[in-house]
Amino acid sequence: MAVADAERNGGGRNGGGPPGLDDERGTTNGDAVDLVRARAALLDPPPGARRLGPAALREALVDLHDFWLSSRAAAVGVGEGSALVAVGALGRKELAPYSDLDLVLIHDGRGRKGGREQISRVADALWYPLWDAGIGLDHSVRTVGEAIEVATTDLRVALGLLEVRYLAGDPELAERLAVTARQAWRAGIRNRFDDLVAATETRWERSGEVAHRVEPDLKNGRGGLRDIQLLDALAAAQLVDRPTVDVQDARRLMLDLRVELHRRAGRARDVMQAEDAHEVVAAAAGELGVTDRFDLARALSGAARTVVFATDTALRSARAALPRRGLAALRRAPARRPLDDGVVEHAGEVVLARDAQVSRDPALVLRLAATAARTRLPIAAGTLHRLADVAPELREPWPRAALSELLALLGAGEGMVDVVEALDRTGLWGRLFPEWGAVRDLPPRDRQHVWTVDRHLVEVTSRAAELTTRVSRPDLLLLGALVHDIGKGRDEDHSVVGERLAAALGKRLGLWPADVDTLAAMVRHHLLLPHTASRRDPEDPATVERVVETLGADPVLLELLHALAEADSLGTGPGVWTPWRATLMGDLVRRCRVVMSGEPTPGPTTLSEEALSLAKAVADSGRPEVSVSGDGELTTITMTVAAPDRPGLLSRAAGVLALHSLQVHTADLGEHDGVAVDAFTVSPRFGRLPEASLIREDLVRVLRGSLDLPARLEAKERDYDRPGPAPAPSRVLWFDDEATGAVVLELRTGDRIGLLHRVAAALESEGLDVRWARVSTLGSSVLDAFCLETAEHAGLDPECRRRVEEVVLAAASSGLSAPERPVVG
Repeated sequence: MAVADAERNGGGRNGGGPPGLDDERGTTNGDAVDLVRARAALLDPPPGARRLGPAALREALVDLHDFWLSSRAAAVGVGEGSALVAVGALGRKELAPYSDLDLVLIHDGRGRKGGREQISRVADALWYPLWDAGIGLDHSVRTVGEAIEVATTDLRVALGLLEVRYLAGDPELAERLAVTARQAWRAGIRNRFDDLVAATETRWERSGEVAHRVEPDLKNGRGGLRDIQLLDALAAAQLVDRPTVDVQDARRLMLDLRVELHRRAGRARDVMQAEDAHEVVAAAAGELGVTDRFDLARALSGAARTVVFATDTALRSARAALPRRGLAALRRAPARRPLDDGVVEHAGEVVLARDAQVSRDPALVLRLAATAARTRLPIAAGTLHRLADVAPELREPWPRAALSELLALLGAGEGMVDVVEALDRTGLWGRLFPEWGAVRDLPPRDRQHVWTVDRHLVEVTSRAAELTTRVSRPDLLLLGALVHDIGKGRDEDHSVVGERLAAALGKRLGLWPADVDTLAAMVRHHLLLPHTASRRDPEDPATVERVVETLGADPVLLELLHALAEADSLGTGPGVWTPWRATLMGDLVRRCRVVMSGEPTPGPTTLSEEALSLAKAVADSGRPEVSVSGDGELTTITMTVAAPDRPGLLSRAAGVLALHSLQVHTADLGEHDGVAVDAFTVSPRFGRLPEASLIREDLVRVLRGSLDLPARLEAKERDYDRPGPAPAPSRVLWFDDEATGAVVLELRTGDRIGLLHRVAAALESEGLDVRWARVSTLGSSVLDAFCLETAEHAGLDPECRRRVEEVVLAAASSGLSAPERPVVG
């Protein structure tokens, strides 16, 4: 069997290699140990020595390994009829500190000087020192013909051979391998293209987007280094041009980041975790050209999106450029199909018609974009670049035709996302909206957002397009969605800045003055409804009156803000818009509409007949009662708990619900004739809804003291909670309602089983009564608001707030339930 058929993966600590080297092989590993020591000195220079930046370190590592490998190859007999070549990271001169070495020993197969046995001894003398020194190694020994034959069936090998770089031995043999591999790649690309695309899409699905992941995979993610290598491979097949300067800049940034990740971790690592950002910036801010982790995230997002756009464009161009054979070569070129004025489809792409008057048609860019979004066809790269070069600037105010096409684009829903991305990557979107520059690639400041700010605006607009039939002014809804966060990335409150920018933008678009005012108000108050619904009591007349006063009793603005709040939540991330949140906001909007229509402010909802019946039963028996409202198959249901009113009831009831795997979304606390009637909106964390009788039994046992609730919750959290991403630091915010004297404490922390129980117990331990609670679960994070009764607490002075904040944060971070201390009055 040919030595070429034996492929081994890296040795030493990477596994798979031989444990050592016996004396019969006649080689030692001393010089490989010297290689490791030299590499360590580069990574951790002695005191007084200069720390190499990522690019300089990468170059030094390549030089070091090239020198050692070429010297070693010469010493063990690599020469006439054989050659050592590098592929992979070393072949591309992109070696990171702990990258594997990808090496191929090529021989001519003529059996000189001992034949195959001699080649085998030479190979062992090369590989074994590296294995024994713990250096990761992928290797093969082949003739040129064998290497090309393997490449015809193994796509990874074929791509690797496109990166062949000579290290030692016979240069003509290495050159023959490189030339033959490229010729074979070009000749076979038609038959391999679909496999190449399929492998790429599988990798994207597995590794996610570099631009939008909190912890991006720099190597394998969409927009990462593998995609740049794909562009090189398509260029080697002569299907597309070599990567542009922007792509090469993106390559350098991601290579530099990968070097710093390896250096920080002390091992090979391609995923940049959240905690890495501070360390990377602290170590190499100057070399990377960034100032903080947000600046780094923005730079990486921009680089990745540049690569994504280039990759998508290259794949389309490459498919169109594939050589046609047989009957396909005889077919006529695809005809141009008219789509709109000056816009046609050609070969599955949207292009300009031959008679399109680009310099005389100011709405052409937006009409072409709207057509692409509507038909879900990509815009040809050549068309985009032509428009970027010659399309005229839109005068102010915009022509009505341009505004109509913009609204058509925004109303296309999901189809607009890729179109706006293409316009933005070629500079056309920024020309239309200069304000976009401040939010482009701007990373989010909180974990619930999964997109950069500019992509979030596009996603929200896409979601708003689905809600246009619910509002009387769909045009303003779409425009408001597009610019609601346009004020971010500046030092002031983004809603205040955004209001000014939206007003200027509305005038530029040619909106009527009243519509400009409405658009600006949408941006200024886009957080009013969600914040009020989660931080205030919608049943309090003062809450409703404040919203109405803020909006100026404008029902159209209220309607638009309601739809915008839903679209904003849907475009933020999974799990942000939930049925219970929709119910909260819908109730607030309904009450505001009543007041805007001139009717009296609705008062608090009285207890239902069912709740009153429960309270009467508790008063008669002294035993807690539990009832369930709604279909158990629904996402959320209402569970009402009635029990003799006593301090600590909320925390105990919340703990029992958590014990039965129920996630609490809202808690409204009421009282009737000495009986506490607490209504919880809940949903099962997993499985089915438990029987109400079981919950009642456990609640009775907790109140009697026969059930150790803290211990049971601790055990449940230990058994069912699973480690997630590193949690962000917990945070407490305070909000005062001057009209009612109420104080709202808002807790932002990681989600955990029994969290509401622990926090409520902490509040109760400070002698505070909770009027209502709103619990918002956003992926692995929660935003919990508690309205605290202050009649006996003088508005909670700063010292009291500091103490409450400490116990709440301690309860949120503790793995155990908060201790149940005596509750005052």
